[in-house]
Amino acid sequence: MKVAEHTVVTLNYTLKNSAGELLDTSEGRQPLVYLHGVGALIPGLEKELADKEVGANINAVIPPEEAYGTRREDLMKMVSKDGFQGDEEMKEGMQVQLQTEHGPAIAVIAKIEGNDVMLDLNHPLADMTLHFDVTIEDVRAATEEEISHGHVHGEGGHQH
Repeated sequence: MKVAEHTVVTLNYTLKNSAGELLDTSEGRQPLVYLHGVGALIPGLEKELADKEVGANINAVIPPEEAYGTRREDLMKMVSKDGFQGDEEMKEGMQVQLQTEHGPAIAVIAKIEGNDVMLDLNHPLADMTLHFDVTIEDVRAATEEEISHGHVHGEGGHQH
């Protein structure tokens, strides 16, 4: 069976940046299981995996426009320190979780000036060309329930 819309794909992967630094891998963990064709993966990687079969090894170089996008200045937000809870000392480069109108989001503290905190809401991998080494371990048809829910159910696949 080939990777196509509404198939459940199991894969192992290694992700590096253009400098060859390891960003993420499934090595030593469970393989990634996802429902193809519903936007579970970045668009460039889904395109590379389409029509491939079990056992295929794919080396894909994905530009930012087909990955996590380019950095946007409108995602830099100045907020007051007063809005933060907890006792942990805030430092530049630290990740913080925010509640937004679209749900929880992760931001990085870009700068602290007095009581003002500059938050960077860009994805940490924005502006990066991503280098994937992927091996397809399994492909199966998705169940009707998985298709209607938009994600994989069962072992290694149910996201909450």
